[in-house]
Amino acid sequence: MIKKSTALEYKLYRSVLSKEDFISYIQYEINVLELIKKRRVRIGYRFKREDIEYPIIERINSVFRRATVKWKEDVQLWFSHVAFCKKWNTKAQLSRVFASMLAIHPDKPALWIMAAKCEMEDRNSSETARNLFLRALRFHPENKKIYQEYFRMELMHAEKLRKQQKELENAKMDLGEYEFSEEILGGKLAEVVCRDATSKIKGVEFLLSLLRIAALFDFTQELQDAITRDLQENYVDDCVTWDYMAKRELETGLGAAAETELRSASGKATDVARREERCCQVYEEGLKNLSTEAMWACYITFCLDRFRRKTNVSMLKEKRQGRLLAVLQRAHDASVLSEDLHRTWLQVLLSAGDADAAAQVAVAATQRFSQSAEAWSSSLQALVQLGRAETGELFQEALKRVTPKESLPLWLLRVEWSTAAQSPEETEAVFQKGLASRVPAVSMEMKQKYLDWSYRMGGYKKARKTFKSLQEHRPFSKGFFLRMIEIEKEQDSPKISNLRDYYERTLREFGSTDDDLWLGYIKEELGSRGNAENSGTIHWRAMKSLEGERVERFVTQYTLLQTGHI
Repeated sequence: MIKKSTALEYKLYRSVLSKEDFISYIQYEINVLELIKKRRVRIGYRFKREDIEYPIIERINSVFRRATVKWKEDVQLWFSHVAFCKKWNTKAQLSRVFASMLAIHPDKPALWIMAAKCEMEDRNSSETARNLFLRALRFHPENKKIYQEYFRMELMHAEKLRKQQKELENAKMDLGEYEFSEEILGGKLAEVVCRDATSKIKGVEFLLSLLRIAALFDFTQELQDAITRDLQENYVDDCVTWDYMAKRELETGLGAAAETELRSASGKATDVARREERCCQVYEEGLKNLSTEAMWACYITFCLDRFRRKTNVSMLKEKRQGRLLAVLQRAHDASVLSEDLHRTWLQVLLSAGDADAAAQVAVAATQRFSQSAEAWSSSLQALVQLGRAETGELFQEALKRVTPKESLPLWLLRVEWSTAAQSPEETEAVFQKGLASRVPAVSMEMKQKYLDWSYRMGGYKKARKTFKSLQEHRPFSKGFFLRMIEIEKEQDSPKISNLRDYYERTLREFGSTDDDLWLGYIKEELGSRGNAENSGTIHWRAMKSLEGERVERFVTQYTLLQTGHI
């Protein structure tokens, strides 16, 4: 151990220092500490810690200090020193580490918060934590996270003092002249922090974050009321304020748990319905003042969330569904319903079994969002599911309106619908139109779908005829050729000449990038139908055609094939 430690320590005094040498030395010394700890537990020896562990801990702290002086910008190195101090309970050293780190990295708010939390939670020093937060605000006067944690810290400090007061009162101890300040116990310091924060940082989301923090403590009702008044006075033109106020009504009746447990299921449902009505009244009031798309979205999201909640009471379920559909219809009439909410509306109607209304909504969505491929796709899927007569015309309209590059899902849906609902002649005409598309992705996909459909409808002969008509049709699709190879193999007596032709055509286009094609070709020649002498020639061609890592992978797979492992 002495030789190892000395060798590691010598490296720290080289003319050119290395961070890895410092880390290795520190890790070795920490391992020694862990070993000592285990041996103490094993033999039950708890003495002479100041002679054994303390010098090692001090030596590690010294090396950490040298490392952090040398590599000041390495925040992870500072974190390692902090973690070591926490684990080995060197609290005085921990404060010095944070002080040095913050002197070098005052521009990082997370470090200030970490230091303050450490002082508050590990060292139980709220005064030091407060000073750190105040210093942090000098560097970051408008940082939301610092204000939130400072606000939380003051509330935690007040809660701690309240617990201490309660314990002393229960113990009936004489405190003499010492008295707990009622203002501090009531969270007045947190209120001062809140006022200062809201004067510098505007925004309803930040104010609500402070309100949520205050709601975690049971003595902050006055503070919560003050924040709520601030919301109502200064942010009445923000939909988030109305959303919060409405949902607050839903939580108002959640108290009195004992009474709730005694009620019947119908009584609980009535109470929930009444509270939901109060929420809707707040939303309606908000819409009178702020009839925007965001406000409607908040209202609809609330109704949708309540609708998706499971309940066994049919009355409540029907009421929620009717409310949701009514609000969606009103938003649609006001032309403020987004595309996503249109799709949600359509799904709700389909699940409710209202076919006529669902069809109307689907058609309306295509008119409102005529350039959106997703809107057309969801609407056409619904119309196909409902079996509407106007589906064919809408498919043609969709392909005219939507950008060709985004039309592939519509083509796939149209082919699927035509296969199930139209005659073979009409379906073939749809395929021909898709093959003529100028978008490569559409044309390639249509080729493969057309080949599959031909095989299903007319068997092998029709599939081969389709293949021959499209084998020179660009752009080429690897899936098209591979599907024809599969079809040939599915026959009772596959022809090796046809397989060779398919493989040769595929390799001509994709042989330089796909080693699996060459291996498949070789396997066919090594099979009962092929000629094993051709495999050597194919291997030589593959080595010439493949590029980069594909060559190495091909060699490996070919070797496994020769040895019988694949």
